[in-house]
Amino acid sequence: RTVYVGNLPATATVDELLNLVHFGPLESVRILQEKSCVFLSFLDAGTAAAFHADATIKKLALQGQELKIGWGKPSPVPSQVQLAISQSNASRNVYLGGLDEGTTEEQLRDDLSRFGAIDQIKIVRDKNIGFVHFLSISVATKVVNTLPTEPNWAGKRVNYGKDRCAYIPKSQQAAAQAAQAAAAQSLVAQSAAASLSPINTSLGGALTPFSPFTPFTPESMALGAQGLNRTVYLGNIHPETSAEDLCNAIRGGVLQSIRYMQDKHIAFVTFVDPAAAFTFFQVASYQGLTLNNRRLKIGWGKNAGPLPPALALAVHAGATRNVYIGNVEDFETFGEEKLRRDFGEYGDIELVNFLKEKNCAFVNFTNISNAIKAIDGIKSKPDYASLRIAHGKDRCANPPRS
Repeated sequence: RTVYVGNLPATATVDELLNLVHFGPLESVRILQEKSCVFLSFLDAGTAAAFHADATIKKLALQGQELKIGWGKPSPVPSQVQLAISQSNASRNVYLGGLDEGTTEEQLRDDLSRFGAIDQIKIVRDKNIGFVHFLSISVATKVVNTLPTEPNWAGKRVNYGKDRCAYIPKSQQAAAQAAQAAAAQSLVAQSAAASLSPINTSLGGALTPFSPFTPFTPESMALGAQGLNRTVYLGNIHPETSAEDLCNAIRGGVLQSIRYMQDKHIAFVTFVDPAAAFTFFQVASYQGLTLNNRRLKIGWGKNAGPLPPALALAVHAGATRNVYIGNVEDFETFGEEKLRRDFGEYGDIELVNFLKEKNCAFVNFTNISNAIKAIDGIKSKPDYASLRIAHGKDRCANPPRS
């Protein structure tokens, strides 16, 4: 999620550089002046990949000087920052309301740069509000937590605004979408190449975001013959088998979707990663897969082709079929019936389960797209406003049981 930008002109400011970044919120900006470079850490890998692809294709330049684009070291988003985002929608941008009429940008800079370096300050005079962009969410969080306790700021509103890097001007929206598509395609190509190449296993499969434990086997070279098919056919399914039973039996990779036709006793299981589909196909064919005392028929379904770009980016950023609902205090209200009813509006559900001791529940959809829709939609319902809604892990991605 961290992009390296080098060869910066000596006179360039962070403000000028960030005017070129319109893909999504940044977690932090690290400047190494003596090396004329900056590390931009985005909140998620998908956004970083889109910016990286766009900057590489467009040959990004500043003050007439072409910038070098590369990758920084991988690192997780700090847990404190994640917490601030989930609880308060934290960003690098601090919103200040109820400013005194004569407040100037210089005064705000003098007062607030004690917390950390500032990227940009904007004052909206007619509304007496201001926006101060810091170089990291963690500094902005300190500001939002501290200012309300200071006498000078009593009675003024302090909160988070939207990160300006997440704002895409209308004129650039089509270009941004095209860049995201290009980035997604390169991710998918990397994933496919990594799952086919024996060389990358020494990196622990580091190049493929999709297959955490698909070890290379000589047989997987036959993947080429399958044209990277991701869909496995299951037949001879017992009529009393549920979609949940099927998913309980599938292991080895994140599923894009499961299509179960109960009346025809067949199902089509589409994995995100072709290598995972191939491994599952091999294991199920050799060892046999038995459900409700019936041995299932294993075959290949119709080739679904590569993951659609938008979906590839979402998966790269952590999207799965499984929706996590956290901070649940009252399981009588948020019981299975309510969750199935409310989430069922967004698509077919395969399993609802609860971890009451951890105050959370999970709703597993039959495909990733519906889970993404559900997360977007459910957040706007008042009942769910105080709950944490995010993607959970797909249990089908657990390693096969030995």
